[in-house]
Amino acid sequence: MSKYNFLEHLLFPPTYLNQKKLRTKLKGKTVLITGASYGIGEKLAYLLSEIELHLILVARTEEKLLMIKKDIEKRAAKVSIYPADLRNSDELEDLLAFIHQLPAGIDVFVSNAGISIKRSIYDSLDRFHDFTRTMAINYFAPVQLLLSLIPLLKKNEGHIITISTVNALLIPLPFWAAYQASKSAFDIWFQSVAPELNAMGIATTSIYLPLVKTRMILPTPEYQKMPAMFPHHVGKIICKSMYTKKKRVIPWWIIFGQWASLMFRGAWEFVIPRILKKRRKDSSHV
Repeated sequence: MSKYNFLEHLLFPPTYLNQKKLRTKLKGKTVLITGASYGIGEKLAYLLSEIELHLILVARTEEKLLMIKKDIEKRAAKVSIYPADLRNSDELEDLLAFIHQLPAGIDVFVSNAGISIKRSIYDSLDRFHDFTRTMAINYFAPVQLLLSLIPLLKKNEGHIITISTVNALLIPLPFWAAYQASKSAFDIWFQSVAPELNAMGIATTSIYLPLVKTRMILPTPEYQKMPAMFPHHVGKIICKSMYTKKKRVIPWWIIFGQWASLMFRGAWEFVIPRILKKRRKDSSHV
């Protein structure tokens, strides 16, 4: 596994994972993970693989899910895979039917599936589908899943863990309208219903992540040199939340970003349009 550079070590300090507590909390439980074929979801599945539990792995790529299942079942965990595109309502309904027929229901739901799009609004004028498909996977799919799964989670006094972004806590950035709007929509929805869920005996955790080294950032070349977390590290953070049941997990430095977002918003709104205008003018001359 690759190592963090000096700056990344400062931004993303190590996460200590108490394997005994994790094993005690999850032994015999059923854990559902969406977006499980690559990146964070895949690493999380492997981190849980040495525990005697039932993993339900959901993703679009059946071939990759089969490979993960074959590998993990050499270990302690039992694995069920369910290939599904959560943007497809029929496939989502079929997934829910599969989950509801499980004798023991589910105990932990990790809402990890997501999609990211970086594109200027000028280049999006004829791409309304970018916004609908982003909302479909980042907002509508987890909402629909939870509306159906809440009774199962209530029965088992379960735990919902959502994978969010630090962007939902900071001033919005240009070019990320589709992504930020969809992630913020689900974050606000989840924060709104969390007290009701907690009153039912369902634990809730929101994990706010910075940049993560996954396939999602590959289309953006400038991100290759920016500080970013490794999926394995994120997986450990998710695992730790399964026994701490902490409601919000955020980077230690986010308070400074929030302070800057509040204090310098006026300056930001003054400067950024001028920078973007100059950039567009320069590119038109190339």
